[in-house]
Amino acid sequence: MADLRTRYLGLELRSPLVASASPLTGSLDGLTRLAAAGAGAVVLPSLFEEELDEPPGRAAAPPAAEKAGYGAGPAAYLALVSQARAALSIPVIASLNGVSRSGWVRYATRMEEAGADAVELNIYYVSSRPGRSGSEIEWHYLDVVRAVRRAIRIPLAVKLSPYFSSLANMAGQLAEAGANGLVLFNRFYQPDVNIEALEVAPRLELSSSVELRLPLRWVAILHRRFGVSLAASTGVHTAEDVVKTLLAGADVAMTTSALLRHGPDHLRLLESGLGDWMDRHRYETVDQLRGLLSQRAIPDPAAFERANYIKTLASHPAPAADRP
Repeated sequence: MADLRTRYLGLELRSPLVASASPLTGSLDGLTRLAAAGAGAVVLPSLFEEELDEPPGRAAAPPAAEKAGYGAGPAAYLALVSQARAALSIPVIASLNGVSRSGWVRYATRMEEAGADAVELNIYYVSSRPGRSGSEIEWHYLDVVRAVRRAIRIPLAVKLSPYFSSLANMAGQLAEAGANGLVLFNRFYQPDVNIEALEVAPRLELSSSVELRLPLRWVAILHRRFGVSLAASTGVHTAEDVVKTLLAGADVAMTTSALLRHGPDHLRLLESGLGDWMDRHRYETVDQLRGLLSQRAIPDPAAFERANYIKTLASHPAPAADRP
């Protein structure tokens, strides 16, 4: 029987399956169900910058809520961290969303005090100012990571977007700034346009396995480069997807959309599918297969670079009208 144990951010996990931030991880009941279904770790929903300055009456509410979904506020969030840590036997990772220094250091510290095993910085920052350079935006990311790293002792992960001109360089700078792990990637939700109401409207669409290709590529490129843990996020839906992330070099596979579609018990299918694949291919541990298809391990490293782009374009069959 395959041994699925792995390490992420220096933490021991029973399996590489991590339930990432979603409404399911925003309640003690949801967290308990995910842990029972086989999650190796859980990531709580992000505490947003907009939630830090609560109205006086709300801040005074007793912090005993068993639910801390989006918008619940810091008191309920920290209460959930404490309750989850007491109730679960798997690592509990708290999440912060923002780029400003003002409240993040304080709340990262409070998350540590509440019992979080690690903190994930979910940095969602898209600048629309033409006068702001890419290097300035990168500096803001690094400044937040350095400040939080100095403030806490527990492991620190950074959830990145793929929108950097030199992602590999940025990954190295984040590691130097104190990040223990990188989560690839933050799935930025784009606004839609309602052509009848003539307004910009938010629209949530769950991911599909096709979207795994982007994190897969960068996990493979960054594997064993900077001494940080790597988590593949976005597009993990099947056991095959999990196997792909491990072969590319990920320490864990994070899944959200699949669990929202199918419920927490979907983790059981992912775990059994991963174990079956490992047994069929005679891998006894996750470490034996991790990184076998990373850029450093394959005979043709260019497969993850420009050559792949050219081959992909050439692989599409000609339209039916143009065939002999």
